[in-house]
Amino acid sequence: MQSTKQEEYHLAQVNTATLRGSLDDPEMADFVAQIRDVNAVADADPGFIWRLRSEGAEDATSIRAFEDERILITLTVWKSVEALSSYVYRSAHASVMRDRRRWFEKADQPILALWWIPVGHTPTIAEAKERLEHLRSHGSTPYAFSFSKPFSSPEDISSRFVTAGVDYN
Repeated sequence: MQSTKQEEYHLAQVNTATLRGSLDDPEMADFVAQIRDVNAVADADPGFIWRLRSEGAEDATSIRAFEDERILITLTVWKSVEALSSYVYRSAHASVMRDRRRWFEKADQPILALWWIPVGHTPTIAEAKERLEHLRSHGSTPYAFSFSKPFSSPEDISSRFVTAGVDYN
């Protein structure tokens, strides 16, 4: 069988957080003070591809994607689950994660969804919200999944079949 070129994929990620106060509230000052530095760490990470930003800004804190205006959205693209996981749990971002209860309400449903996108695709807010809602309704599936139950990229799955001598493309 003739092998065809595999389409390459990147990992899209959306997460939301419900603020305990407005961004200009003094109790939020420590969080706001870290945004630029934490984003700079992501920007410098070799596994980082893209992130949603407000027009003319370095972050997305002014974007209101939900009816509840206290909900912040983060939408990013990474080379792999491993690259994103390393950033989230082993960089300056980890200190924000440790202190998140100071600034954000505890969620009673998933606030993060991951999914594979073709290289070059830029995910939209509508797409991100749909993936998050799918995860909330159906749990981890190849369409939308979590860190705790990840799925391989379509590229990885196809390459396993080609390596085994079967090409399903």
